[in-house]
Amino acid sequence: MNYMKANLKDEYLKQSVFTASPAELIVMLFDACIKNLKLADILLNEDGHVGDAGLRLTKAQEIIGELIASLNTDIPLSHQLLPIYQFLLSSIREMNLKKDLTKLPGILEILESMRDTWEQVAKTSARYNRGVGVG
Repeated sequence: MNYMKANLKDEYLKQSVFTASPAELIVMLFDACIKNLKLADILLNEDGHVGDAGLRLTKAQEIIGELIASLNTDIPLSHQLLPIYQFLLSSIREMNLKKDLTKLPGILEILESMRDTWEQVAKTSARYNRGVGVG
């Protein structure tokens, strides 16, 4: 039964990704990054699982790397986002190397703010694409 639930969950996630707009995909990436960082905090500070925490921090680094790779350098905003993403990547990498998460609250604050901004972009784009507010 658990196997069936896992398969349904995986299928739902695949469909969500395949049908998502670019802005919605970015929101999903931020969600995954935030989730991995929070799990790393629990694993390291509450459970003492250094190795598992390191894997979560590495996953967060990979996600930030994907955000960097997804930047369209033809758009001026990308040039403003790049240094922010680079700062996040560098900070997460440092936390992972030192296994010191004292910077985590500030990093999460930045990520959550950016995630909320992209969520607004996704909602605005969806309304625009449906024709709401046009005219």
